[in-house]
Amino acid sequence: MLQKTHSVAGLLAAEGVLLHFQVPLLSWETAAALLLGCLAGPLADIDKPGSTMAKVFFPLSFILRLMDVRHRTLTHSVLFLGGIAALLLPLPELLFWSFLLAYASHAFIDLFNEQGVELLWPIKLKFRLLPKFMAIETGSFMETGFRYILTLLCIALPVRYYWDTVSGLF
Repeated sequence: MLQKTHSVAGLLAAEGVLLHFQVPLLSWETAAALLLGCLAGPLADIDKPGSTMAKVFFPLSFILRLMDVRHRTLTHSVLFLGGIAALLLPLPELLFWSFLLAYASHAFIDLFNEQGVELLWPIKLKFRLLPKFMAIETGSFMETGFRYILTLLCIALPVRYYWDTVSGLF
């Protein structure tokens, strides 16, 4: 999937966390969580040379390249997610969960891709949710449609929640 699809998925994950914690829409906490979601969503692609995340975090990307880490392996694994969770423990709960779930959304939506993901890395076993003939190709029309659905959810989720909150006052 493309970076913009991962960013939208990360944003949606962060919105879910915000709604769970019932954070006011117009607050610094909301802004921080949404920003983290947009950045954490595509971050797992730091292992893909040429990706935006690899360019932004060049030193880390370079180290991964020196270690010969292939795309959709280490940085997309449950093991790496656990390591990130351990590093993020000092963060406030809202930011911890926003970052962690946005990061996890990356591997999850890559499971819809034909190539699959080595979730149990270092075990070389690829997982995917759809059979190859139904899988979403990176950059395809299907991915664009998938991204639009995620975007609509990003709009509908907070609108619905805050509408229910406001209508409950009357």
